[in-house]
Amino acid sequence: MSEAVQTLTLGIPSKGRLMEATAGLFAKAGFAIERVGNDRGYRGRLTGVDGIDVAFLSASEIAGQLRDGRISLGVTGEDLLREKIPPTDESVGVALRLGFGPANVVVAVPECWLDVAAMADLDEVAEQFYRAHGRRIRVATKYIHLTRRWFAAHGVTGYRIVDSSGATEGAPAAGLAELIVDITTTGSTLAANHLRILDDGLILESCAVLAVRGENSADTRLQSVVSALSKAL
Repeated sequence: MSEAVQTLTLGIPSKGRLMEATAGLFAKAGFAIERVGNDRGYRGRLTGVDGIDVAFLSASEIAGQLRDGRISLGVTGEDLLREKIPPTDESVGVALRLGFGPANVVVAVPECWLDVAAMADLDEVAEQFYRAHGRRIRVATKYIHLTRRWFAAHGVTGYRIVDSSGATEGAPAAGLAELIVDITTTGSTLAANHLRILDDGLILESCAVLAVRGENSADTRLQSVVSALSKAL
């Protein structure tokens, strides 16, 4: 008796522009994303290929469930993926960059910091700030792991992270932090809050990606989906 073929689970953004763009691309590639039960259900299936179920999740949940092996593949932002899973972790890989949902993860400082142009300057300012105030400079961000890896790579140590749950770009003006790490598309929101990006402060050029678990990468169903989506881009 042959073994039953394992069903793959595809994580799809549950709402918003990311969901709409994902559904549009899959439809262009010949696949339909159908919800099971009702229009607000969180489970579904992918038509056009057998054995792939759909889980409707937030983009952040998709990244986390890929990391934990609870889904086989998923569409999420590369920024969220790399926040949850470092590039050195080969358990999850990017099969396709999908192009939509572009955003850059950047380090931004107050415009009035005239002598701070690069990460090397930031390290010097951190030392001066500690001598003057007796505490480390604060970095407001939702990207805790991306920030730590980037700052470590540039030798910046004299800081502490403030986990940002609201509008990160407003943290310096509110006195909650001295600088930020956040996403930006046009930079207009940063400028409106009198912030500017460091010359070498681009951490990641992000967009929506199709990410897959390594143990599923050779599955012919997954390969057919990747191939069809690649042709549709």
